[in-house]
Amino acid sequence: MTTSPTVSALPERADQPAQHHGGTGPRIVLPDAPADLAARLDRGEAVAWDEPLRILTYEAGEPSPYPMYLDQRVYQGSSGKVYPLPFVESVSDVGVERDWQAVHLENRYVRLVVLPELGGRIHVGYDKSTGYDFFYRNNVIKPALVGLAGPWISGGVELNWPQHHRPATYLPVETSIEHGVDGSVTVWCHDHDPFSRMSAHHGVRLHPDRAVVELVVRLHNRTSQRQSFLWWANVAARVHEGYQSFFPEDVRYVADHARRALTAFPSADRPYYGVDYPARADETPGADRIDWYRNIPVPTSYMIVDSQEDFFGGYDHTAGAGFVHWAERRISPGKKQWTWGDAPFGHAWDAQLTDGDGPYVELMAGVYTDNQPDFSWLLPGETKTFSQYWYPIPAMGVAHQATVDAAVHVDRGERTRAVVAVTAPQPRAVLTILRDETAVAAQQADLVPGVPFALDADLDADAAGAGLRVELRDATGRLLVGWQPVAVPDEEPWVAEEPPSPAGLDSAEALYLTGLHLSQYRHPTRSPLPYWHAALDRDPGHAPTHLALGDRLLRAGRYAEALEHADAALRRLTRWNANPLDAEAFYLRGLALARLGRDVEAEQAWGKAGWDATWAAPAGLELARSYARRGRLRAALRVLDDVDAVAGRDARRPALRALVLQRLGQDAAAHAVLEAALAEDPLDTTLRVVAGRPVAADAGRLVDAALDLREAGAGDAAFAVLARAAAPGGGAACAWAPLAHYLAAALHDRLGQHDAAARERATARTQDLRRAFPAGLDALDALDAAVVADPADAVALHLRGMLLYAHGRRTAAAHDWDRAITAGLEDPVLLRNAALAAYNVRHDDDRAWALYEHAVAVAPDDARLRHEQDQLALRLGHTGAERLARLRRVVDLVLTRDDLTIAYLGLLVESGEAAAALRILTERPFHPWEGGEGQALAVWDAAHEALGLPRTDPPASLGEARSPFTPPVARHDDGVTDYFATSLPELLLFARETPED
Repeated sequence: MTTSPTVSALPERADQPAQHHGGTGPRIVLPDAPADLAARLDRGEAVAWDEPLRILTYEAGEPSPYPMYLDQRVYQGSSGKVYPLPFVESVSDVGVERDWQAVHLENRYVRLVVLPELGGRIHVGYDKSTGYDFFYRNNVIKPALVGLAGPWISGGVELNWPQHHRPATYLPVETSIEHGVDGSVTVWCHDHDPFSRMSAHHGVRLHPDRAVVELVVRLHNRTSQRQSFLWWANVAARVHEGYQSFFPEDVRYVADHARRALTAFPSADRPYYGVDYPARADETPGADRIDWYRNIPVPTSYMIVDSQEDFFGGYDHTAGAGFVHWAERRISPGKKQWTWGDAPFGHAWDAQLTDGDGPYVELMAGVYTDNQPDFSWLLPGETKTFSQYWYPIPAMGVAHQATVDAAVHVDRGERTRAVVAVTAPQPRAVLTILRDETAVAAQQADLVPGVPFALDADLDADAAGAGLRVELRDATGRLLVGWQPVAVPDEEPWVAEEPPSPAGLDSAEALYLTGLHLSQYRHPTRSPLPYWHAALDRDPGHAPTHLALGDRLLRAGRYAEALEHADAALRRLTRWNANPLDAEAFYLRGLALARLGRDVEAEQAWGKAGWDATWAAPAGLELARSYARRGRLRAALRVLDDVDAVAGRDARRPALRALVLQRLGQDAAAHAVLEAALAEDPLDTTLRVVAGRPVAADAGRLVDAALDLREAGAGDAAFAVLARAAAPGGGAACAWAPLAHYLAAALHDRLGQHDAAARERATARTQDLRRAFPAGLDALDALDAAVVADPADAVALHLRGMLLYAHGRRTAAAHDWDRAITAGLEDPVLLRNAALAAYNVRHDDDRAWALYEHAVAVAPDDARLRHEQDQLALRLGHTGAERLARLRRVVDLVLTRDDLTIAYLGLLVESGEAAAALRILTERPFHPWEGGEGQALAVWDAAHEALGLPRTDPPASLGEARSPFTPPVARHDDGVTDYFATSLPELLLFARETPED
């Protein structure tokens, strides 16, 4: 073994933990571990406990009672559709001390805090060895209007699923603490996504004697249809001029959202986000390096292109600390940086999100995705499991290679220096620098987390070339991390193009695939339907297109039409082969038949679908459920036996098996099934309900569980759970009680209990309808049944209209709302909804205006209604004087909303009252929203211009600052939204359309 002449252990940086906070505001005080856990912690164990955390909080406003139909809103490059989530439009200007539920994890090296009430995010990641917050610690909860449903907070680690910026950011998750036989502790967080009701578990795990944060994830499609999703772990890191993001050395290019633009990396070789980086570098050498926060002056995203490596991270050169993310590239190719930009515009946004903790960047890790939007699929019942890892690194520099065991930095010049950091104690580890397989320097040392270790060699790295290599091995010779130069072709990757119009595509396959892309990626302004209809014009029997249309129609509740398309697909697929390569058409046929009440035919279709391994598990589950509902209990068990022998985990199957066993009187066997299933999925709602274990009073999850029980034929149990869902206090942001009663009524009718059904419907009509936003086929079927039972049920018509409008059936929705109004329901939400439909769908401007007038008369103090009415007035060509006069009468109400205030101030400027407008602009605080930047600033400039005043920068209270650069275009001069737009300043409630129905 050759020994280097220079070996050093670099110093720890644990002396100034307060310095690493870097902020000027309050600092969260983390409690010590309870006494019984402190002793275990001293022994080197990992511990976890529940203890509230007091944090200065700027509360989000009350959710809107109006459903927001934002299908054409552009959000992160895909649809900003938010229904059935209620929308939050305001944030308090005054912070208050508040206790948040918190779960704490700690071991010898790392301290973490998880906040269950905020989507289970990791809020604190603290390196005890160096005193460094390797995740951005936001010491206040200060939301900005950035999220899909409104409020969003920066800091820590947000888990983005099933689309960008977790829709459940401001929704609670259930938690439990698991102690592993290996000494690990895991905080499990469980939620159902609010759109398709898929289930997600993420477990934040610490091991003893390892400075590694492991995130264990299970994504479960608990629905009967294929669902699209993405997963990005959104890590925030506090930044300044000395912060550098690092990516693998084989990264030569990075791409914008949807790969609409490209630039070289780390030195940008072309304009990107309107910034001419090569020109900036001509003036200031190195200013084109976009791996340094200080060089990016505008809000900017970039995602790496085509790396074959497993790691990336960020490094604070001032603090001498950073972090590494590691996950297997085969499932986790996504590596991204986002920043607001190091300039006044970005700093204004930073101030919206924190009091004194300064700017941050997001270093995001995508699993099953490498861009945004970039959605993957989950089959019905499918569970995807994976892990991601983060660990802090000490003063070693950026990592040039990393594993979950160690990271290495290699300085290359006239001398070569390797610096390593380990994630667990490694006694007698050996660090070696090699040239052409020959060790030129090596040293054995006892390595521990938090202390970097360096080795120098008199070796010219350029001369060594590709023969240079660095290895760190443990005492047994196992490789912990290794590095060698990479050679990557400099061929420029592809850039996305807007698809041609249907007329520009020359085959049914091309038309089908283009439509599939638009559907899968949830494009906000381009529908797949013209492509699919054109495909059938080219080839009337094109089976994939029939399946795509059938699936879409089924999701909209148009079951008979969905069945027609499934049958058309089967005619093509089985013309020569009775057993087609893919049996999806049989599965889809079964779903449509079951919704139409044709159970025996549905069972036949699912039986045939089960011949195909891809569809065996989904079809088997549906078949077993149908057998159970019809009392064929032993047949149901046989199907489950067959599926369990070949299919992966699906928490719905053991729940169904246990229910069937209970009905057969085999309680001990049912108990054993439940215990085994709950050992794997301890927070699954249905499993806990069936097992008789406590379940949180979350009405949405209780309804989900009740539907599972209903599908298994367990009617009495389903009624009991629906009653819990309808009880006060379980609705969170939404009101579930009316729907719970309508679902109970439909089940009573199915069981022939018609008097009980009538009582449930009567009770449903008495419930609070505020934020009762039904969604999904089960809700639709229940509301259909209610309207059949009583065509004058105005509440059912009102609710069904909301659901149909959200499902794209807008003509039918408008008809339902008309009937509800005629039946005498005078509700401002109903009137406003009907007004939207009148303008958007029927193009009846007079009726739209009359309905808004009626709604305002019913709810005169509703500022949201006033804002929407003013937006309609703008579209209907009302004069500025008319609009201003209308708003003057309720000016105090106007000033309660930012958007309405901005419209009012613009009208003041137009009417010659710029001084009054300017006074309000300087006295009133504003909260901008992402995509809506510049609106308050535009009025500020217009007021100054009207008064003959010089253009000045706005006060901080305006919430935004100027950007000298032009962002990528969102809307063209002809009014058409750019195909690659990532955001729009308008929410597009008012948008003329041709409805699908």
